[in-house]
Amino acid sequence: MPRAVTLIRSGSLSDVAEYAYAATAPAEARLVFLAGACPLNEDGSTAAKGDYAGQAAKAVENMRTALADAGASIEDVIGTRVLVASSRREDLVTAWEVVRDAFGDHDVPSTLMGVTVLGYDDQLVEVEAVAAVLDS
Repeated sequence: MPRAVTLIRSGSLSDVAEYAYAATAPAEARLVFLAGACPLNEDGSTAAKGDYAGQAAKAVENMRTALADAGASIEDVIGTRVLVASSRREDLVTAWEVVRDAFGDHDVPSTLMGVTVLGYDDQLVEVEAVAAVLDS
């Protein structure tokens, strides 16, 4: 299936970033806006309490499920926002590395943010995403 998302890299900006700086989708693409994927188990409990990497992995797993339910996949994501409940850069990087690795070569534009608190008990990570899909 053809993909709608085109990643854009800039030769004018630093190449230190581990993601494309921009992405586009054609006008005929259907946009899918996901609520933040949380590290919740099926029973509603928080997965991997105290573990930034474990929670990031569970959030990505749940994001993949939500994408599939919307007729999309991780390769259709056009941008993300990764929220980490910490003021420590090391914790943000730990969560980011899990999310980055999950996307592989599809290194979409992303924003990584440290926040004070997230919505569920013991929640440390949340991943928001927007996808663009060309329906056949």
